[in-house]
Amino acid sequence: MPEITYIRGDATEPSAEGVKVLAHVCNDIGARGRGFVQALSRRRPEPEAAYRAWYRDRADNDFGLGAVQLVRVEPDVWVANMIGQRGIRRRGEAVAPVRYEAIDTALDRLAVRAAELDASVHMPRIGCGLAGGTWDRIEPLIDKRLVRRGIAVTVYDHEG
Repeated sequence: MPEITYIRGDATEPSAEGVKVLAHVCNDIGARGRGFVQALSRRRPEPEAAYRAWYRDRADNDFGLGAVQLVRVEPDVWVANMIGQRGIRRRGEAVAPVRYEAIDTALDRLAVRAAELDASVHMPRIGCGLAGGTWDRIEPLIDKRLVRRGIAVTVYDHEG
């Protein structure tokens, strides 16, 4: 059975042959600018612009917890904006913004799209930075929704 591959490197530049989907977690309030997304937006501005438009027009689309938006940034590279976070973390808040159920739903939806594209999926440790989640809760979701369906997954641990 396939497993998640862990490497040290930059998740904004997925290293693999073929079609690749770079997945990350976004909040449900239209805010971006800190954490992994900051590095992603510096390198690839299209996903941020698409996310902001998706949020702005949310009355007419599927924007919300568990939703996934795929944005093509190169002929063989897509970015998956996955809504898996309620709001943003503020100093002193007891409840982390991560929503595991929403990440699970988003990963399930991502699996369908990745299979259609015959793509591998690449990501940082989603939901574990500013969202406040724990990898021991997220990793099994990735395994269940992607790996067990035969989708190659690479998780990047940032160097430095």
